[in-house]
Amino acid sequence: MSRNTAQPNAAETPLARALRTGPFPLALRTALAARGLALHRVQHRLAQRGVRVGVTSLSYWQQRTRRPRRPDSLRAVRMLEEVLELPAQSLLRLLEPAATDTDDRPAGRSYRTLLDEAGVLHRLLAELGAPTDGGLHTMCHLERVDIGPDRTLQRHRSQHVVRAHRDGTDCYLAIHRGEQGGEPGRVTVRATENCRVGRVRWSPEAEVVVAELLFDTRLRSGDTHVFGYAFEDGTGGPSTEYFRGFPFAGGQYVLQVRFDAEALPVRCGSFTRSSPGASSTGRRELTLNGSQRAVHVAEPDIRAGILGIDWSWS
Repeated sequence: MSRNTAQPNAAETPLARALRTGPFPLALRTALAARGLALHRVQHRLAQRGVRVGVTSLSYWQQRTRRPRRPDSLRAVRMLEEVLELPAQSLLRLLEPAATDTDDRPAGRSYRTLLDEAGVLHRLLAELGAPTDGGLHTMCHLERVDIGPDRTLQRHRSQHVVRAHRDGTDCYLAIHRGEQGGEPGRVTVRATENCRVGRVRWSPEAEVVVAELLFDTRLRSGDTHVFGYAFEDGTGGPSTEYFRGFPFAGGQYVLQVRFDAEALPVRCGSFTRSSPGASSTGRRELTLNGSQRAVHVAEPDIRAGILGIDWSWS
């Protein structure tokens, strides 16, 4: 039997199982946890063996944001097996399907492929001095959207679990996109857990608001942080969909849309899109939960692109 079809062994350790079944990021994370080694210690031990690899790259590899593919990266993986006291080829064989690729760049997308208002958004982000990826990788994002009795988007609340891949990261830039005809200057931003609101930028050209959420500590590369926030809106016209654009792949996302009892839709569905103007794909009908008046979509492994829920009133 191949390693993907073998029957599980009750005595098998989590590390042995991860090395047998993969995927590579899970196997690497499990090995690091089993050996109790922080990324900067792994980097130091690799350097002692003549292999130079950044802590950021190691963090990317274990979070599926990047995949080691270049010859020097594959050499680093061979040394990782030695540093982590793993059987030879145990990590490398999990990379075999993509071993001939030549690029280690993150699977990122431009905001221009995710939002119609990308030009305005880029300007607002630039005003806040935002780096391209913010220095954070989202491990889990839980989001709830409330639709009011007048069918408008009243608020959306988020809870994030993030991992820093750059030393000194101490903030997150949250983006709100309101409905057409909305008044972004009247949108309220609230910090609900483990953060506080810093600078807020918006533009009359589009219904977009960007808020700086400040942490009380500077994260080191590899550190995780849990925080929550909310945008209060209700200034736009009737809402018929809510979606989120993901510039980078990886992490879990759960979107729940809850409706007021006076504004229950007759149909709901989840969708994906490659860009704002593209046709919806991967469509799936969703059944409204009667007691909670809500629908949701859960994605365990986000791909770069757009994911959302839409609904109709008639």
